Amino acid sequence: MAKRKKSNLQWIKETLELKPDHHWEAPSGYKIFVADRGSVRFNVPQNWVFEPQEKSFKFLDRKPPDDDCCLEVSFNRLPPNDWSQFPLVSTLEKVTENDGRNVIAKGEIFTIKRQTARIVWTEIKFIDTQAEPREAFSRTCIGLGSNVQCLITFDYWVDQAHSLTPIWDEVMRSLTLGLYIRDSTTGAAFPD
Repeated sequence: MAKRKKSNLQWIKETLELKPDHHWEAPSGYKIFVADRGSVRFNVPQNWVFEPQEKSFKFLDRKPPDDDCCLEVSFNRLPPNDWSQFPLVSTLEKVTENDGRNVIAKGEIFTIKRQTARIVWTEIKFIDTQAEPREAFSRTCIGLGSNVQCLITFDYWVDQAHSLTPIWDEVMRSLTLGLYIRDSTTGAAFPD
């Protein structure tokens, strides 16, 4: 669990022992990421490197500079309101239109409706020119539910899509917004 110190915006890592009757369950090979006691929650590969940023959280398949992919999430708590009419699709379209990379293809927009959240995501293909030109994918997700908005991005090489696409699928399957955890050692949520 990571907590932000208010004084200098650094993170403090805190490790808690889980109680034997805990409710935390992830598929084999995955761990559960929870931000802000449950504002955002999803599963990530167990062996990935976690790097908290000032306003986001990054997960990498290996320590930089040897990493081949990056999953990043940020979120905002929103004021209580009926957000059901917020235009997620057009917002996602604007995000991808403003992408400054050398985009060579755009995918369709997928919509996932959950009981308490709406999720949209899409993919672009671009040419990465940081070292030598190489094709890469970037997936972008916007989720909105329970007065929480999240943005998730996932960048990876086209030639590794076969092994990395299932990771995105698990993140999307497990993405939960605004399910607040009462006791971190058991995973019990509010209200229990």
